[in-house]
Amino acid sequence: MRVLIVAALAIPLLSGCVSTVKSVVTAPVKAVGQVADWSTTSQDEADRNRGRAMRAREEKLGKLSRQRDKATEKCNGGDQAQCQRAEVLEHEIEAVMAQPM
Repeated sequence: MRVLIVAALAIPLLSGCVSTVKSVVTAPVKAVGQVADWSTTSQDEADRNRGRAMRAREEKLGKLSRQRDKATEKCNGGDQAQCQRAEVLEHEIEAVMAQPM
């Protein structure tokens, strides 16, 4: 009879232990899941990143093209240094376009 009374009194005390044991057991699983979320890229994130990269590439190409066009105009005006600059810029444009996305 005494054992039953002690067991009945110990049940409320053990509920905290069960909760703690559950937390300790599930913690590694939750940690692995969080690491997996951090280390993988969702399709939506990949699409956003690709869009950013494409816009950055287009912006760089636009800037180089404008610089080349200005250098070409000055080259047509007789400035030999600008002719060389236009040629270098043309090669830079080709290099950017050849880079994989």
